[in-house]
Amino acid sequence: METTRHFTGTIYVVNRGATALHNHKSLGITIPPGGHVDRDELPHEAGLREVREEMGLEPRLIDETEEVSSPGGRKLPQPRHQMLYDININEGTVGHQHIDHIYYATVPNRNISPEDGEEGPESWQWYTIEELQNSNLPPDVVQFGIEAIQAAENK
Repeated sequence: METTRHFTGTIYVVNRGATALHNHKSLGITIPPGGHVDRDELPHEAGLREVREEMGLEPRLIDETEEVSSPGGRKLPQPRHQMLYDININEGTVGHQHIDHIYYATVPNRNISPEDGEEGPESWQWYTIEELQNSNLPPDVVQFGIEAIQAAENK
């Protein structure tokens, strides 16, 4: 069976020393905003769009990518991490994977106001480093959340 792979963009957003995660009802997991990269969209653009749609906030990437002098090109923000996630496994066979580009960003406030059709603000929670460390969240979510908070503090 062929494995289908999709590119995705995820952004851990930070405000006042905490990162926002939501309980994704259909997936049954707690995750940051993110989703599939649309046709003709770059991974960081997908992540930024998803933050706007899912949270109603305007993210600003924490981008430390060095400039490159190029007459025919431009730099793209480098993801902090790239992960390959198995999304559905049936009888031991992986049928769908996400190649996830993970970025960090800040948002100006915590006023979550999702677009129509998105999960409401009650599904979101802000986690400090201590709350992440003391949570039952997956280790990658904890690590990336802590890194995002630290990156925002150091920018």
